[in-house]
Amino acid sequence: MKPFIESNILRNLKRTLIVGAGIALLFSSCAGNKLDKQIDFALSRGVNQYSYMMKNLPENRYPKTYYADKQKFETSKSDWWCSGFYPGTLIYLDEATKKSVFEKEIDRVFQDLQKEQFNKTTHDLGFMMFCSFGNANRLNPTPEYATILMNSAKSLASRFDGKVGCIKSWDAKDDSYLVIIDNMMNLELLFWASEYSGDKSYYDIAIKHANTTLKNHFRPDHSSYHVINYNSKTGEVKQKKTAQGYADESAWARGQAWGLYGYTVMYRATKDKKYLDQAVAIAEFILNNPNLPKDKVPYWDFNAPNIPDALRDSSAGAVMASALLELNSYVDKEHSKKYLNAAKTILETLTTNEYIAEEGTNGGFLLKHGVGHIPQKSEIDVPLTYGDYYLVEAMLRYKKLGK
Repeated sequence: MKPFIESNILRNLKRTLIVGAGIALLFSSCAGNKLDKQIDFALSRGVNQYSYMMKNLPENRYPKTYYADKQKFETSKSDWWCSGFYPGTLIYLDEATKKSVFEKEIDRVFQDLQKEQFNKTTHDLGFMMFCSFGNANRLNPTPEYATILMNSAKSLASRFDGKVGCIKSWDAKDDSYLVIIDNMMNLELLFWASEYSGDKSYYDIAIKHANTTLKNHFRPDHSSYHVINYNSKTGEVKQKKTAQGYADESAWARGQAWGLYGYTVMYRATKDKKYLDQAVAIAEFILNNPNLPKDKVPYWDFNAPNIPDALRDSSAGAVMASALLELNSYVDKEHSKKYLNAAKTILETLTTNEYIAEEGTNGGFLLKHGVGHIPQKSEIDVPLTYGDYYLVEAMLRYKKLGK
C-alpha cells in the first residue's frame, strides 16, 4: 500500500493555512493562554506516548486498554470495533506536529486493517475505517483509499433493513433487531460514500437510520436509551434498554456523547434543521444536568447510584468536547459561547495531570480514567483507545478555531 503521508500531508496542511488564514495550528498558539499551553503539552506527550506504545505492540494487533495493577497491555485483532482508533490517533498526531513521525507505523497498520473493508458482520465500520482510512484520505486523497472506503460503506450498508429503518448493530438469533445509539457515529462514512460516488442510496440509508433513531431512541428530556430492540419482522419496538449503562432508564454518559456527536454530523451533512435542533437538545440535557460536575467531565452514567463518588468517564468527556467544538459553529451566539466554554472546560480538565498519563506509563495511552463496561465488569477506570482518539481530535479542533 502507498505510504500514508509522504510530502502530500505538508502540502495539504499548507493549503489549510492558506484557506483559513489566521487559523492557529499546533505549536503556533495565537493567545498563549493556559489552555493553549496545556494542549501543546498534551499533544507533545501524546507523540511520546504513542512512540512508546508502538514499540510494545505485537504485529497485527491493536491497542484496547492497559491494566496498571496487572501491568497488562490488552490488544485486539483488526475486527474489533476499536481497531481504527490507533491509526487514526497516529494520523492526528502527525497532523498536529506537521511531521511524519508515525508514517511507517500507519502504513504498517493499514496493510493489515484494510481487509476489514469487506467485513459485513459489524456496524462499526465507521469507527474502524473512517477514523483511519477516512482521515488518511482527507489529508492525502488516493484512489486506493477511496476504494477501501467505498467497499467499507457497501459492507456497512448491507446491514440496513428497510422495514426496521436502521442499520443493525448486534446480530441476534431470534427475531430481535438490536440498534445502539453508538451507531450514529458510523453514518459519516455513508455520507462520504454518497458524495464521492454520486450514489444517493448511501445518503438515504443514513437519513433513514437517523430518523428512526430520532423517533425511538430518545426520551422526552432528550436523553437517550442505549439499546432499542426492534422486531425484525414488523419493525416495531420490542424493548428499550441498556447494555453498558447503569439501568434501562438511566442516561449512560458515553451514549449521550455519541448522540450529540452523531446529530451534529447529521446537520453538517444535510443542513436539515431538525438534526441541529436534536444536537442542541442533547447538548442542553448534558450541560444543564444537575449531575454534571463543574469541570464538565461526566460520571460514567448521569444516574449512577453513588454520585459524587461514581467514576468519571474521560472518554465520554473527550467525545463531548469534540462534538461541542463543532456544534458551536452552527448555533446562535449565545449557544455558541456556551458550547465553546463547556468544551474548553472539558479540555482544561482532561489536559491536567489528573487525566494525562506520565510519560512511559499507562501502556503508552495518553488519557487516563476511562470507563468501558461497568455492568460487565470490563475496562473500569482504565485508558481507552477511543478516549485518546477523540481527545486528540478535540484538541486539534480547538487549535483550528484559534480562540
